[in-house]
Amino acid sequence: MAKKKAKRVTCEDCFFHRNQLCALDLGEPCTTFRPAERNLAPERQLAFAFRTERTWAAYAFPQPG
Repeated sequence: MAKKKAKRVTCEDCFFHRNQLCALDLGEPCTTFRPAERNLAPERQLAFAFRTERTWAAYAFPQPG
């Protein structure tokens, strides 16, 4: 199986560079790099899935009575 090479990002691929908002002159993308094709849309976050509630308490105190 051949591995697919990942495309290296450059400053020219950055939203800030393409819209002339970048004030840095670096040879590599900086930490504020945002892909230009997304137009500053945030990355999709993982969804938090709740597990079903327990029907019994694992460390419950004895019930009075």
